[in-house]
Amino acid sequence: MANTSNDETRRTIRSVEIAFTVLNTIRTNDEITVTELADELGHSKSTIHSHLRTLENQEIIVRSGNGYRLSLQVLDMANDVREQVANYDVIVEEVDELADETNEIAQFGLEEHMKVSYLYKSRGNRAVETASRAGGKQPMHSTSLGKAILAFLPPDRRETIIDNTTLTRQTPKTITDPDSLCEDLDRITERGYAIDDEENIEGLRCVAAPVRSENTVLGAISVTGPVSRISDDYLHGVLAESVQRAANVIELNTKFS
Repeated sequence: MANTSNDETRRTIRSVEIAFTVLNTIRTNDEITVTELADELGHSKSTIHSHLRTLENQEIIVRSGNGYRLSLQVLDMANDVREQVANYDVIVEEVDELADETNEIAQFGLEEHMKVSYLYKSRGNRAVETASRAGGKQPMHSTSLGKAILAFLPPDRRETIIDNTTLTRQTPKTITDPDSLCEDLDRITERGYAIDDEENIEGLRCVAAPVRSENTVLGAISVTGPVSRISDDYLHGVLAESVQRAANVIELNTKFS
């Protein structure tokens, strides 16, 4: 069998790229029109109109007012995604319990396309709201969820992610040097949990534990709170124990499901 060239492995279908760009733009704009889409995306109105007609025929978008919005079929697809994640109900139960126990934000994330993607989020009574939401993505190198996952991924996958990620500085405390990041990941594997000490958002501290299976990691569970409430002792003590305990429950349910 002939070898596939790098150009072939990188080949994409332009029309599909445009369609997904259209969908993403509709997602972030209320009742956007054909003209507005064409202006924002830099395509002709006829090109945009053809894509909109196709997406509407597939019932992915609907007309709304003078423009378009995503259809409820997208919500149905999102529900199917949740069902495809192993032990989603157990994850929800543990994240909710963690939020109630700590009164802070609790979240579960997994690695997709070399970023941490949020699967579920729950807010405790005193939680400080953050921009993260189910389906959203954040960098792996600056978040406790991302670092907990990175630390326990197979070495080749971890190396691939680091080599192909720009370690963008999110705050003055973000680790932006690959060697320093690897040293931090080594510490995480030794103690079993990761921290984000104002590395992604100033004023917030997070702790996360990986959910492992066999020789890989399925995801991670975390708690996030303001620096005014999350002291060093609390972060490395009660909170670290809490996320590790929750992670262990999910692991056991995954193993015996």
